[in-house]
Amino acid sequence: MILKAVIHPCEEGGFWAEVPSLPGCVTQAESMEELRSNLQEAIELWLEAGAPEETVDQILELAV
Repeated sequence: MILKAVIHPCEEGGFWAEVPSLPGCVTQAESMEELRSNLQEAIELWLEAGAPEETVDQILELAV
């Protein structure tokens, strides 16, 4: 399975990342290397736990 993560710089240093296809799957780290490791763990735990009970009624895709 290949998933995409969006990586954001933190104002105080380091990074945080989210996996848009897995709602609520987020993590943070001080370095990119640590972030990759944390993302791997967050994704594995998210998949192990299953989707959250909160459901999304609609997804809207927009071109800007």
